[in-house]
Amino acid sequence: MRRTTVGFVAALAAVLLLAAGIGLQQARRNRYAKYSDSFFDTFDTLTMVVAYTESEQEFNACFERVHTRFQELHRLYDIYNDYDGVNNVKTINDNAGIRPVKVDKDLTDLILFAKDWYRRTGGKTNIAMGAVLRIWHAYREEGRDDPDNARIPPMEELLEAAKHTDIDKVIVDAENSTVYLADRKMSLDVGAVAKGYATEVVAREAIAQGLKSGMISAGGNVRSIGGPLDGVRKRWGVGIQNPDKPVISDEGLLDVVFVDNASVVSSGDYQRYYIVDGKVFHHIIDPTTLMPADYYRAVTVVTEDSGVADFLSTALFLLPYEQSRELVESLDGVQALWVMPDGEVKATEGMNRMLRSKGASGSKPL
Repeated sequence: MRRTTVGFVAALAAVLLLAAGIGLQQARRNRYAKYSDSFFDTFDTLTMVVAYTESEQEFNACFERVHTRFQELHRLYDIYNDYDGVNNVKTINDNAGIRPVKVDKDLTDLILFAKDWYRRTGGKTNIAMGAVLRIWHAYREEGRDDPDNARIPPMEELLEAAKHTDIDKVIVDAENSTVYLADRKMSLDVGAVAKGYATEVVAREAIAQGLKSGMISAGGNVRSIGGPLDGVRKRWGVGIQNPDKPVISDEGLLDVVFVDNASVVSSGDYQRYYIVDGKVFHHIIDPTTLMPADYYRAVTVVTEDSGVADFLSTALFLLPYEQSRELVESLDGVQALWVMPDGEVKATEGMNRMLRSKGASGSKPL
């Protein structure tokens, strides 16, 4: 079995891919063997690839294609760095109010996807929030580097930045593959959707190239392909992190959801945060209050498309429970689980049928 060791234990455990006691010997009786590998050079997170293939050579070829595509998409969706010969999100931001930027179709597709789902979900997840999120990012980084002097941004500064977040001023010319920000003070931040969208792109390409059984886990974004080909299970088990416990502890998992051909994505207040005067300030900013949303500790979404799951996990986190649940129930093929501030867990009926705590397993029918 090929396996790469990466010294980032916390990220490794962010999503636990459960083997459920199935061994390699059993898998071999079913023609397929289980292989895994990982990399840590894209989207600031550990990405794991697990697959059942007929040979290690087949897995290695698949893994290299997955890794290469993640690197390509990472460069395109990067908001902080320049790359030779690449026009990416940073290039678009640098040219706000100046000129349209010619970009790769993978980037225009992402932006059009985010604009479409912005409107379909009531406008809470906004990739044009870059001016506001950049301020929070700077204060968060400063606060983590110097905790004794950590501060929250002045509201006056946030309100001024919020004047430059109109998504209608993100102008995409799909025919000519250009993007123009019609406000020189605005900028894009695709952090709420890019990793999940990239995971979906790569998963679909892997399927088209012949992969029948696998799992891609990019941080908290999990995309399953088929079911495990071990001859026993029909579904993969994906751990949902307990927001109150270290993920590597015995109580690190809140529950396990069993899926096949589906994505599992969580957003939570435990993922990126800093502390000011003893209070935690996380990274999911409400576009209305311009402050971190406080409706939940975490939200988990299950649906087929990883990009949709990523986008929705943020949108649902930013809505009060009644509206959040109403949005889920208005969409086909979407299930969700909410962890309330007091630790109470609420879930849609379909989600309950997939949870280990409600009797589901990888081999039992849903």
